Amino acid sequence: MELSSPIEDTALVDAHLLKGCCLEADRSDSVWLRLEGLFIALPEANRRHLRPLIDEIRTSSLLLRELADLSQVHQDRVPLVLDPLNTVLPCMSRSLRDITTHYENQKLTKVNRWRTMFHEMTNEAGGLQLPQRFVVYNHYLAAIRDLLSRSPNFDLNMMEAFRLQIMNLREARGIPNNVSMQSIHWSEQIFSLPLPSRSPFKSQLPSESFGPHRPWGHLSIPNNSKVLFRRPIDDDKISLIAYSDGRDGSPYLLLRTFYMGGPWFSVRGVHELCIQRENEAIHFKRWSRSENCSKLWATLRFQTWEELTLMYCTFLALKSRNTLTVQLGTKEYALKGEKKLFQACILDDGFKHSLIVYEDKYTGGRRIHVAVWEGELRQCPVWTAFVTHQSASPTWLKRVSRKRIRLADVQLYVFCQQYRQQSQRKGSGGSFEIQFYSEEGMTPFSFSPYFSCL
Repeated sequence: MELSSPIEDTALVDAHLLKGCCLEADRSDSVWLRLEGLFIALPEANRRHLRPLIDEIRTSSLLLRELADLSQVHQDRVPLVLDPLNTVLPCMSRSLRDITTHYENQKLTKVNRWRTMFHEMTNEAGGLQLPQRFVVYNHYLAAIRDLLSRSPNFDLNMMEAFRLQIMNLREARGIPNNVSMQSIHWSEQIFSLPLPSRSPFKSQLPSESFGPHRPWGHLSIPNNSKVLFRRPIDDDKISLIAYSDGRDGSPYLLLRTFYMGGPWFSVRGVHELCIQRENEAIHFKRWSRSENCSKLWATLRFQTWEELTLMYCTFLALKSRNTLTVQLGTKEYALKGEKKLFQACILDDGFKHSLIVYEDKYTGGRRIHVAVWEGELRQCPVWTAFVTHQSASPTWLKRVSRKRIRLADVQLYVFCQQYRQQSQRKGSGGSFEIQFYSEEGMTPFSFSPYFSCL
């Protein structure tokens, strides 16, 4: 069987995205133009809600075409938006086709066609009025656009809240939920989400790659290996690529640096490296068989504490879950320079996890860190969330029961393929719920000054 090349795969992905968005944009144009004619034909008293519906469907058309256009510029990020598009497009398409069916019902007068359309489609959505249904679609499409284009306006919480509304509507309409085209590795998404805050480091020392290095074309990387993420370091003077090995799926790191005007490369499996933080830098160390000692493989320096933290936790999770890893040292789990302010056991997506609040001594930044509580993967990161200025709001943290609190605005960075953060999102606003294992464990957290300094 002949496998397609990465270029061919990308072309297929873009073609699918372009076709789906353009098809529904054309359908939207057809529907709102028909509704415009209906609006003109209806008496003034019967036009209520029709103008907002027309305006929202026109907006849908514009957003869909914008997504298709942007996909050509941000081709590397297209895989991130395929699943969200496959969530909204079938549901939107059904709504547009249902409107057309009502409009074309010649047995009813135009007034009754509109009345029947509005009330039946509102009732099937659990009381969500028909124009508001397209408001939800459009907010979700706008969030997809922001994710695709790396917009600083991207709001993961709001996107998840609208996704849940769409999934409820899909369920009510009997639309199957198995729409995922492909499984995106969790690490592909970590560095795709915009940072909710930026805590800069003072040092501007350069990063270094110590090798051993090999020239271009002299690496033995198996066929069908897949890039998980790429991070430019020091204005791309050094680049770090994480990829899954084409033979066994194990994660590897590929460093590229420049020497004498040309690119040089060094590759190591994550199971072959140890990690340690020193101030604003992450040190990766390898074992030298020839010298029988540990040696530096790379020193990567970061501009912000948030970027360093995400890289550190990503490496820990990749190494912890790698079947080739023999042992992960206790010191590696501890991110040097952080002070533990709080720790408790929580029930999180059906699992027993450890929740810790850390403070960084170099920047003063604080974050919530959740890790595996027990077993072989004990201390392996599950997710982290940075505490931002939003925590200063009196409505940010709400106690909803003896063991449960909700955070009104928090962006999770998830380091686990099986973790489903949507199961913890509650209410129309998508607040994130944390359930503590005991009331005694929750009380210090919910009434603590851990977030009041911001």
